[in-house]
Amino acid sequence: MFNLNCFSISRLPRIEFGSGCITKLPSILEQYGKNILIVTGAKSFTDSASWKKLDKALSDSQVDYYLCQVLTEPSPDLIDRLVTEYKQHSIDAVVAIGGGSALDAGKAIAGLLKLDNSVLDFLEGVGPELNYSGPAVPFIAVPTTAGTGSEATKNAVLSVQAFDGFKKSFRHDQLVAEFAVVDPDLLTSCPPSLIAANGMDALTQLMESYVSIRANEMTDALALSGIKALSESLLGWYQGENNNDNRTRMAYASLLSGINLAQTGLGSVHGLASPLGAFFPIPHGTVCGALVAEATAVNISAMKLREPDNKALHKYAVLGRLLSNNSALSVDESHEQLLTILYRWTEQLELPYLKEYGIRIDHLEHIVGNSRGSSMLTNPIVLTDDEIRNIVFNRLSH
Repeated sequence: MFNLNCFSISRLPRIEFGSGCITKLPSILEQYGKNILIVTGAKSFTDSASWKKLDKALSDSQVDYYLCQVLTEPSPDLIDRLVTEYKQHSIDAVVAIGGGSALDAGKAIAGLLKLDNSVLDFLEGVGPELNYSGPAVPFIAVPTTAGTGSEATKNAVLSVQAFDGFKKSFRHDQLVAEFAVVDPDLLTSCPPSLIAANGMDALTQLMESYVSIRANEMTDALALSGIKALSESLLGWYQGENNNDNRTRMAYASLLSGINLAQTGLGSVHGLASPLGAFFPIPHGTVCGALVAEATAVNISAMKLREPDNKALHKYAVLGRLLSNNSALSVDESHEQLLTILYRWTEQLELPYLKEYGIRIDHLEHIVGNSRGSSMLTNPIVLTDDEIRNIVFNRLSH
């Protein structure tokens, strides 16, 4: 018998998904006004044919826009400067077109344009942590990579890169995009390294949300659907099969990973990704890809040792059967297959060892000591410091 437990689902964007759906953007913007701020990444999108078509369509719609490019992961200082710069222009809506950094920056800017606060006033774990009450300018998210899922979340991740830096979220339901326009055609120019890192970020988010202590039947269904789509497309896309089917499946998996993380929280990989990404110049997706196999192994081992009845052990077995396409495996065989596949993908996607980013053994205590943020709280088991340390240590080098 199928028993449904109580659950709640937080606000989501209206989702426009499919090849060519970016052509709907001008008509979407018309309902908000004619004065638009467009936030993009470096030049990959603005140098593309898609941008030229969008620029003409916006002009035909008589939309006036300001173009803002975010070249690195956004910092609080950058957000405050951009808000000050564009506040005077009475922006009707903010559109972010790009990867996670552009989307996070656009989300934060939209949340602050009508206020006189610094983003530090609202950043979790930093400053006074004031209650955010808005109002936010309408925000539209258009991802051009497949991995972060930021188009579906309520948090803008900001960072200060330094050994005593931080990576924290400005988080509120009012920051959720009004529309998420997810067009797989925009993924065409993703290089292999970005495909690998972002794809493993999406996989990690889907897996961690599936075994999260806050998971529910609805998020479980989304996670399994996303993981299946990803398993059918990521390696092929990385290896050069840049076709619409692979891009569409990966865009779908990424979107579901964002929807799920907003509902369930994540786990130990993202608990470690926060200090690692703040203290060292390592991209977020690379952290996830480097650590997901090790973190899964540590979680399974810890649960077998201390919590053998933990339902996440069953869920990890489900994932092992799904990824190996073998429903006849026992629980232990499924765990073994899951880990084998994750380690193999880590190697096939050429995810680097952490030493390549200057991370050393003597950094481990500092990393572990800053790893118990919100993501670690929803890991399926509370890990010891030694277990967290081993996740990082095992990916330092060969």
